[in-house]
Amino acid sequence: MSLTHTFGLLTNPDQAWEAIRRESESVTRLYTGHVLLLALIPAVAGFYGTSQIGWQIGDGQVTRLSINSALSLSVLFYAAMLAGIFILGKFIDFFAATYDAVDQTPRGIAMAAYTATPIFLIGVIAVYPNIWVNMLAGLVAIAYAVYLLYQGLPILMRIPEDRGFMFATAILTVGLIMFVALLAISVVIWSMGIGPIYVS
Repeated sequence: MSLTHTFGLLTNPDQAWEAIRRESESVTRLYTGHVLLLALIPAVAGFYGTSQIGWQIGDGQVTRLSINSALSLSVLFYAAMLAGIFILGKFIDFFAATYDAVDQTPRGIAMAAYTATPIFLIGVIAVYPNIWVNMLAGLVAIAYAVYLLYQGLPILMRIPEDRGFMFATAILTVGLIMFVALLAISVVIWSMGIGPIYVS
């Protein structure tokens, strides 16, 4: 059912969120049927794009990553996506009572996973690592993910409408903090010698 929900979130979000709430998937089923599969899209596309196609800045030389470097960075990126969904989901469950969630069933990981769907799907654009194309596509995906968050939170978590906006904004803030923390961790990892290795 997870892939059906993926299509539904793109065509009819309200109905898709209602269906997701009724099914109440376990974390294991959610990961095996949705997150593990869709998170592969940007990881694999990024590996191929950076190691086989490469990128070019202006009229400069085409730059690629070595196979080993691209593979290690793609694996780290994939693991970060999986962990990020889980951690953000736990934050959502933790704060649900604060915002008067009617249903006490933990649904935070489902909220985080399905909200990230557009970002996972647009990750296919990483096959062609052009900074402007990737940035534009990423902004569109992030904008739609934010829309899904604000639209789906009151439905999935059964939050009163007047508190849904505040709750969604709190989740968005936590997500941005996690993103900044991930950038900081990346710098630390790169300084330990796991950074990108370029080939001409």
